[in-house]
Amino acid sequence: MPQAKSPIRPQPTGRPRTGARVAAVQALFQAEQGPANPETVIDEFVRYRLGSNEAGTGFDDGRVEDVDVKLFVRIVRHAVTEQDRLDAMIVDTLAEGWPLDRLDPVLRAVIRAGAAELAMPDGAPVKVVINEYLDVSHGFFEGDEPRMANGVLDKLAHQLRPREFGAA
Repeated sequence: MPQAKSPIRPQPTGRPRTGARVAAVQALFQAEQGPANPETVIDEFVRYRLGSNEAGTGFDDGRVEDVDVKLFVRIVRHAVTEQDRLDAMIVDTLAEGWPLDRLDPVLRAVIRAGAAELAMPDGAPVKVVINEYLDVSHGFFEGDEPRMANGVLDKLAHQLRPREFGAA
């Protein structure tokens, strides 16, 4: 499986919801990799990694400047509190014999963040969520991972929000 790009991605300015999604992926990745609990990671991001700062450091330094902080917190918390249920749904979309831990950890974070947002009944429309996470995954990967994220999120969207596809 190809290696992920650096988990730092240039971000277009003026897109705070996109910034929230990028930051949520980074936070979920960080929470999975380290000993800190997700609430500690959220606090660290809100205090030190979101918004502009006097030092002028930016995305290359792990900072996400233009962020909808409420959406960021909501995605990360929902991904964590619903992780067991969402992970089971994600595994069901993967090829037989392909365990979740076989996915690249950044790809796993992208899919978990997208799944969490799709699981929010009052969230953005399915097409918006999938397109945003497809864009985010392209920022992290150059191989087939964005296509995999797109396929998994599309299957999950059909399960989690069937009404948006015309099903009863």
